[in-house]
Amino acid sequence: MRGRARPVPAALLAFAALSAVATTGCGTGSSASADAPPVAIPPFASEYPMTPVTPVPDPGRASEPPRPLSPGPGSKPVGKPGRWRVTVYYTLVERFHHGKPKAVRGCTEFHCEWGKKPLGSYPEDFVKAVQIEGSGRITAGPQRGRYLNWSSSVGWWLDDTTRDSAGKPLRPWSTAAADRDVLARGRKFLITDCGKNDDGRRIKAATCAKFRSHEWTVTDVFRPGWGGDHHADIYIGEETGPNFTKSPLYTELHGATLYTR
Repeated sequence: MRGRARPVPAALLAFAALSAVATTGCGTGSSASADAPPVAIPPFASEYPMTPVTPVPDPGRASEPPRPLSPGPGSKPVGKPGRWRVTVYYTLVERFHHGKPKAVRGCTEFHCEWGKKPLGSYPEDFVKAVQIEGSGRITAGPQRGRYLNWSSSVGWWLDDTTRDSAGKPLRPWSTAAADRDVLARGRKFLITDCGKNDDGRRIKAATCAKFRSHEWTVTDVFRPGWGGDHHADIYIGEETGPNFTKSPLYTELHGATLYTR
């Protein structure tokens, strides 16, 4: 967000088979700079295939404006209406970054911790941002098409996808994180009112319509103590161009309303 500390991705509950220490996800998601430093989900054994994430077109260029979804009969608000803070997180794309090359060492495979093998060199600003968002798609060199992922619990590793805390690929404009005591894994919700941004201004209609036109499924969870009763984190896919953090979609909703679907 212009002129402000950039949001921080969602904190994730660590996979129990790997360690008892919870991690954060690549999850923007977003939060103020006062939040704890985020990390991506750790690599671990999983039954799920490593399927690359398909980039999502820039919603601002859609031929038709998105249509908000309706909660429908029987739906009810989640928590208190007008009290939610909704943050966003995304996946970096290497070609939009041009910093000084920085060598990265880590794991070349999924089942590994704190590896020391060379993973390649990437723009310094790309590497730094991946350590915040958790994952970045590589677009040049021998690892082109793969993902450079980071976790403070296991370090760097290369993967064929981004992942949620259950080991499944993140789903753009669908995956969400929330406190498990409020929205358990698998729960679905809609954003029915976007509220205001950090500056206290109403979220622009076109931006809000985009958020409201998708159903979100909780597949990630906050580390205990870092989520809260009224905080959700939503995944909006890959960055769509340079200076993505200045995009209207890279925002934070204050005073939003959520409904179960």
